[in-house]
Formats: sequence, structure tokens, C-alpha cells
Amino acid sequence: MKSSKLIMGGLAALGLTAGLASAQAEEDRDAIAERLTPVGQLCLQGEDCGTASAAGGNGGGDSGSSGADGESIYGSVCAACHDSGAAGAPVRGEEAAWAERVDKGWEELLANATNGVGAMPAKGGNPNLSDEEMEAVVAYMLDPVMDVPDVGGDDEVAEEGATDDAAPEDDAASEDDAASEDEAASEDEESATAESGLDGEALYAGSACVACHDSGAAGAPVVGDAEAWGPRIDKGIEALYESAINGIGAMPPKGGAMALSDEEVQAIVDYMVAEAQ
Repeated sequence: MKSSKLIMGGLAALGLTAGLASAQAEEDRDAIAERLTPVGQLCLQGEDCGTASAAGGNGGGDSGSSGADGESIYGSVCAACHDSGAAGAPVRGEEAAWAERVDKGWEELLANATNGVGAMPAKGGNPNLSDEEMEAVVAYMLDPVMDVPDVGGDDEVAEEGATDDAAPEDDAASEDDAASEDEAASEDEESATAESGLDGEALYAGSACVACHDSGAAGAPVVGDAEAWGPRIDKGIEALYESAINGIGAMPPKGGAMALSDEEVQAIVDYMVAEAQ
């Protein structure tokens, strides 16, 4: 009887020890998995990468961090004309230039920016801008000269705007790859592109150049119009580089996008020249 109790006690102790060991092993696995969790995530442009869920989980926050960035959109799309006054565009912050326009009210000014007016094409030449992004950029442009409504969007709207804005850049890169197979560019263009490795078409699509060179505003030669580009191409690629970098006629230096490097401007010029040949 005594030996039987000892055996039962030993079995119970063994079972308890095994259970504790199993629990400890589970904790060790969880700890190891946590230590091996990547500190960041690499994803391609246009992919979600969990940003939408992360934004939703953050809860509140000010509208400036979750809504469309009007200042950034202005810098890439509108600044070429509204910083320089090209094509008669009212310069941002000049109250005299905006006086009569401000009297029309917010709704009409937003409609004009969205649908186009005078020499300005719809949405400043970037049809991919969402309604929320248009509200944000118009609010930024008008803020120095009039009271603008609160146009802050929520996290979901901001994420949709970012996705919509990224998709055209991916499409532009794909179209550039397809075009390179079917079109032969000049030797100068091929050489410059090969050396820089820059994607001129993608840079063009994401810059302020589209505002004039897609619509012909301010007398700008439209991309793909061989007749309009002919006399300019005859001047030579170096002359075109110089004009694009330093400005010419109604076009400000670098098309108003001063953040572009000289090499990026040259890549854009190469792309536009190739489209006209």
C-alpha cells in the first residue's frame, strides 16, 4: 500500500512537471516570435501594406494628419502657374489678383478649379485628383486671401486618395515600358536615359508639367504633337535642357517644380522629345 502511494505521488509530480515544462515552452516560443517580428515592412508603391488598418486603429487625431495634403498637391500641380502668374493665373497670396475671384465665393472657385476655367485645364491638368484633394488644394491656395471652410477628411478618405494618386504612377511606369518596346528615341535621349536611370514619363506624370503640356496652356507644346515640337527639337537637346531648367517665355524655371534636380528635368525633356519623334 505504501509503495502504491509513492508510485501515485511520483506520477502526479511527473504530470505536473510536464505541464509546467509545456507552458514554459509555449511562452518561450511566443517570446522568440516577438523578438523575430520585423521592425518595418517593405512594400511597392500602390500596395496597401496595412496602412489603412493602421490608420483606423489610431482613432482620432487632427484632420491635418489624416486628410489630403493641400500644400503638397499645390507644390506638384498648381505652383508652376500660381507661383509665377503664368497664363494669367492669379499668384497665391496676392490679394489684388484674387479680389474679384474671392467675391464669387468658395463653391464657384472650387467648381472652376475642378472643371477648368480660361487657360487652366480641369483639376490643374491632373485628372487623377479626388474631390477631397481638390478641396484641400483650393483651400490651401485661397487661405491667404479669404476664409475657407474646414475641409479636413477622415483617415479612410485620405487612404483612398493616396491609393488613387499612386495608381496612375504605376500605370505611367507600365506604359513607359510598353512604349520603349515600340518607339525608337533619338541617340541623345537614349544616352541620357541610360546614364541617369530616371523614368522621364513617371516624373512628368507626377510633376507640374502636365498642367500645361497636356493642355497647351500658355502656348506650351503638347506632348506628342510632332508639329509643335519640330522647331524646338531642331535647336538640339542641350538647348531644350537649358530652356527647361532655366525657364523660357511663360514657363518658369523647371516648370515651377524647383524641387526637381537638373537630371530629373532632363529626363522629363527626353521623354517629351521622344513622344514627338
